[in-house]
Amino acid sequence: MAHKMVKIEDLNFNPFTLIGKEWMLITAGNINSFNTMTASWGSLGYIWERPVAFCVIRPQRFTRKFVEENEFFTLSFLGREYRSTLEICGKYSGKDVNKVEMAKLTPKEDEEFKTVFFDEANLVLICKKIYFQDIIPENFLDKSIDNFYTAKDYHRMFIGEIVKVLKREE
Repeated sequence: MAHKMVKIEDLNFNPFTLIGKEWMLITAGNINSFNTMTASWGSLGYIWERPVAFCVIRPQRFTRKFVEENEFFTLSFLGREYRSTLEICGKYSGKDVNKVEMAKLTPKEDEEFKTVFFDEANLVLICKKIYFQDIIPENFLDKSIDNFYTAKDYHRMFIGEIVKVLKREE
């Protein structure tokens, strides 16, 4: 299906449901070399006079290398009917298997920014990296948060300026 560019101001959704309950795919790279992962932690907002997306990636995730090495990343939001697809992309590593093929996803490359998203997505946010920060336990004001890191594999947070929004055409 085709996607059309829309203004971010025209979007209407609940980010807590969209990210935390329905999940998203974080993808980086070009059509010849990319990786994707499922995420249910992240944020959307406004900082430094621009719309942004925050995503966090643990060091052992193969996708992190692609986000680190590329200027852009995408957040693809699929419908509820793709829950098993999202589970596959969260369970398997692109280092070991072709999870995009396993999940029966159709990668597409944005012509303008040369970054990858998925045809099955209802909504795609194309983000230009503008900041990163490693999560460090010394900064947890609520020490119970460290319970999420039993392996001490603290996330790296990436902030991306949302430079393009694509919506599936109905």
